[in-house]
Amino acid sequence: MSENNRKLYYLDDLSDYKVASDDSDVRGWEVLDAENRTVGTVDRLLANKETKKVVYLDIEVDQSLIEVGHEIYNKSANEGAHEFMNQEGDNHLIIPIGLVKLDTENKKVLTNEIDHTTFSKTKRFSKGQNLDRNYEVTVLEQYFPENRVNEDDQLEDEFYNRQEFKHPREEH
Repeated sequence: MSENNRKLYYLDDLSDYKVASDDSDVRGWEVLDAENRTVGTVDRLLANKETKKVVYLDIEVDQSLIEVGHEIYNKSANEGAHEFMNQEGDNHLIIPIGLVKLDTENKKVLTNEIDHTTFSKTKRFSKGQNLDRNYEVTVLEQYFPENRVNEDDQLEDEFYNRQEFKHPREEH
């Protein structure tokens, strides 16, 4: 992908960006799904330079999630088709910032709308990989298949105005 078309940057790579002093830095926090099962740990934060805000959490997934994913893809073809298979080393996924709640007291990220099975089926990537809009759309549609991302929603001016990118709420 050309640098001109790049929309997402790891916060660590942007020397003039940092987590706002009144926001929690969730790197290293455990991520739990809707059933309180471990998804993984927040590894890095992905920001959009145009909106000047963090829009995704980059999650290093727990081994249990990878194992469940292998079970899903080992089923016969007539049990259901999938658009992709995660490759060896693909152990990261993204979660839009607006889909999480923060338990600041226990330093946990809660994903109350997405269950473990959905996370296990989600397209993953290798650490540090640059992500493009196609990947973002794929992930959003895997989390909410009934809420397809249409072409108008993919326009840069509108894409990060979606509910999925609103600031996370904190639970105390």
